[in-house]
Amino acid sequence: MRVAVVDIGTNSTRLLLADVDEHSGALTEVERRTTVTRLGQDVDTSGALADEAVSRVFAALDEYRAAIESHGGADRSIAVLTSAVRDASNGATFTGRVRDEYGLDAHTIPGAEEARLTFLGATSERVPGAEEDGPIVVIDIGGGSTEFVVGRDRTVEFFESTQAGVVRQTERHITTDPPDPDELADLAEEVRAIFADALAEGVRREVRAAVGVAGTATSMAAIDQELEPYDPERVHGHVVSLGRVEELLARLAAMTEEQRRRVPGLHPDRAPTIVAGAVLLIEALRAFGLDEVEVSEHDILRGAALDAARSPRA
Repeated sequence: MRVAVVDIGTNSTRLLLADVDEHSGALTEVERRTTVTRLGQDVDTSGALADEAVSRVFAALDEYRAAIESHGGADRSIAVLTSAVRDASNGATFTGRVRDEYGLDAHTIPGAEEARLTFLGATSERVPGAEEDGPIVVIDIGGGSTEFVVGRDRTVEFFESTQAGVVRQTERHITTDPPDPDELADLAEEVRAIFADALAEGVRREVRAAVGVAGTATSMAAIDQELEPYDPERVHGHVVSLGRVEELLARLAAMTEEQRRRVPGLHPDRAPTIVAGAVLLIEALRAFGLDEVEVSEHDILRGAALDAARSPRA
């Protein structure tokens, strides 16, 4: 069946249109798009979705609707809404508009469901039994939150959604351009404390490897390889060491936002938040005592598409 999935996150709005075999789970991408819409703009301080941010999302949804229709439509069209919408006082109203105006089966999903779908997507092509030495952690750094999902053999054993994300922490800490070293130190200290509070020592000790999904991780892989244009096939499966992420952070933090917009491999719209993203990824790897991360193009979009194909009437 053909499935259209829209992921409306804090920093970006994304589309996956794919043909999914309901029995085997084989997935063939028809079209995939990403638009940085920063829906979470000022949610951390105002508690509500800003009108201009909502307008940016709706503009992206207009384009996505046209793209879906250009391919003959979909058997099922869904939207998953995450951190910013969960946190916003007007989130339910926004979700209703997405459902009513765009014909999407739209739901603001709780952290547990976000974790399940992310892990399903990230591990969909892994060989069962590959984690026999210990579980893996899927690290999903978003705009308003970072999710940690620990498991093996496509089964979630632990998850935690933390209130640390690239938009949230950028707005809280970074006021200068380039960022002041003290601002970065304060940002890292806050993130370190959030992760330490959320992740039990026993869970951290058991994890043997990390898979990074979403914009920060894929950007690190693309910058590391100086990909211009972006090539998802070269990003998927690329391994970036902790030391290399630290080097990239030092380089990016020394630049102005305008200079970061010209960095090969970095989408210009991610320039305002990529420094915070690098800090978050570094602190996430350090929390688990890991020295590298495998980057995956497969995340909640893929997980939601597979899930929708398995339960088309849900």
